[in-house]
Amino acid sequence: MTVLETRLLNAGYGSTPIVSDVSLEFKGGQFIALAGPNGSGKSTLLKALAGLLRPQSGQICLDGQPLRDIIPRERAKHMAYMPPNGGSVWPLVAKRIVALGRAPHLKPLRDLSPDDEVVIASALDRAGVIHLAERSIDTLSSGEKARVMLARTLATGAKILLLDEPTAALDPRHQLAVMETLQAEAMRGTLVIIAAHTLDLVARYCDSVVLLGDGCVIAQGPPKAVLTESNMVELFGAAPPGGVSGTQWKIR
Repeated sequence: MTVLETRLLNAGYGSTPIVSDVSLEFKGGQFIALAGPNGSGKSTLLKALAGLLRPQSGQICLDGQPLRDIIPRERAKHMAYMPPNGGSVWPLVAKRIVALGRAPHLKPLRDLSPDDEVVIASALDRAGVIHLAERSIDTLSSGEKARVMLARTLATGAKILLLDEPTAALDPRHQLAVMETLQAEAMRGTLVIIAAHTLDLVARYCDSVVLLGDGCVIAQGPPKAVLTESNMVELFGAAPPGGVSGTQWKIR
């Protein structure tokens, strides 16, 4: 089983720490949400977990091996990162963009294999965009683009998916569809970690929540135990009427 863990992790930009003394352990098959106010360190922690931000101190380990010791190409086979508002600077068709997810698995100057094509088609289907496969990315809506980028992430075949606000550009119907897709990936044994603002969706779909405040872990556990009225008031200054699971409440 895949295990991703942090040990007294401090990470940030320059000499300024954004997350401090974070020790966490995640296992394959879990759907985890990083939640908290803006500036609490969600995106910074996600980038550090992805190996895109070097820790200032502490350690991140993948299956017991320090992440810094794994070469980027090998790391990309094991974990995939989707940034917020991801897109493409080239007007490629959706299928070609999703195919980029197979890059870590391809040998230099080798074309996609039939097996790669199957993986790409499956990723398009699971993200609900197979009907957009031949559409140019610059003709798609922001929500459609977001789901194409999700398909590219799925096409990596990685056992760890790290996604920064994957539902941010989507309407309610597609927010539900994306969360259901990610939940299904976790049920297949993948470790899925998202940074999220939409707490009602977190409460509905995620197995566990890491609640961050000022770069520190305030609480961790099942949504019902973490997304309490007292925690919401402490971090956000307000709690949703009827509780987090009882209303469409988005923290901005």
